Amino acid sequence: MPILFDRRELLIGGFAASLVSPRTVLAGDSMSVPIADMHAHLFFFGSNTPAKWPLRKTMARGGVTLAAWSIVGDVPWIRPTKSGLKQVATPKAGEASAWFRDELKRVKRHLDEQELKIVKEPQDVGRAQAGEPHVVLAVEGASFLDDDPDMLTFAYDEGVRHVQLVHYIRNTLGDFQTGKVENDGLTTRGTDIVSACNRLGILIDLAHCTPAAVTQALAVSKVPMVWSHGSVSRDANGQTSKVAWKARQLPLPEARAIAQKGGVVGLWPLRSDVGGSVAAYADRLTQMADWLGEDHVGFGTDMNAISNPAIRHYGDLRSVLDYWAERGVDAARIRKIAIENYARVLKQALGSRES
Repeated sequence: MPILFDRRELLIGGFAASLVSPRTVLAGDSMSVPIADMHAHLFFFGSNTPAKWPLRKTMARGGVTLAAWSIVGDVPWIRPTKSGLKQVATPKAGEASAWFRDELKRVKRHLDEQELKIVKEPQDVGRAQAGEPHVVLAVEGASFLDDDPDMLTFAYDEGVRHVQLVHYIRNTLGDFQTGKVENDGLTTRGTDIVSACNRLGILIDLAHCTPAAVTQALAVSKVPMVWSHGSVSRDANGQTSKVAWKARQLPLPEARAIAQKGGVVGLWPLRSDVGGSVAAYADRLTQMADWLGEDHVGFGTDMNAISNPAIRHYGDLRSVLDYWAERGVDAARIRKIAIENYARVLKQALGSRES
């Protein structure tokens, strides 16, 4: 599986190692394995912008060939506080969908400039697995639907293939981990959106959902789903915590339920949660693989949205693979976690589209 970045890009990224066949993964030659990231950001404000971090170069730095660029659907109405991100305003009718449309135009303009292809069909995922860089258009928080039944179809037609149901603002779909429980999980509209995503061929992302919402979505969805970013804890009880990162932990029973339905759970690199080094992140993800099965975990970096993360750039993800290889982790396991698990569930979701 050669990675189809040109040599100049690899040199820029600091990974000019020779590409080898994937018979085995040895320390120093893990460039033979492409990488997928289930949850990443670039913003058109602040310091983490496409102008500073052009996506093709950013992906090439670590040999990432499948990256979900997540538009934050509620970003105009949230702000950082001492206890984490909080809602500070409520979108008026039509504002959330208008924000989404404008941001989507900006994202697609950058992808065009970067000559990066958008994943639309299962075959595109296969091309990414073979080494051709592709981007998954994703949305974090389905507030962009704005209670308009046609907005989900619009998003699909525009290329969106990965939708996270909730984020940080009150909504009509369901409860989120860091907010007050108001619906005992998903609303009827929330379960309807799960079914609609199945029909259209959109991957459902359960990140930020409460355990009750996770359980209800699992009961409705006909295809596997992901929890793109966060962590899993034996100690988490699903109750809102005053400590933001603890509130974002997924209880182990719900994580196992996602896995049992064929889904994938991603790990973020938040230092207070997983530790402050590449090795700590790699060890935590190994632990999750032991808990859930190696077919059900993956990378979910939340790139550019976490302050001082353990994984600072995609070169660090490549170092995770080298770390595993140096410790004798089986090559098949490395490839599953690196790309194949996310690729599998994405293909299943896209393939569920009803004609």
